[in-house]
Amino acid sequence: MSKRVLIGQVVSDKMAKTVVVAVEVPKKHPIYQKLIKNTRRFKAHNELSAKVGQRVKIEETAPISKDKHFKVTEILKD
Repeated sequence: MSKRVLIGQVVSDKMAKTVVVAVEVPKKHPIYQKLIKNTRRFKAHNELSAKVGQRVKIEETAPISKDKHFKVTEILKD
């Protein structure tokens, strides 16, 4: 089974070795056909020292803690 790879923006880096990444997923409304942005926030293990505001690529891993099951694999933009 393949691992999920998501791209999002770091919104918090206050925890040790952990960042919170907001991932926006556009979804079409079933009746009005308008695009709606759904935002999900994932906690990710941060070995690359990503900072707030940077766009990062995160990849699914085995659970690292209670609610941390992603890791930062690449920093895309400052």
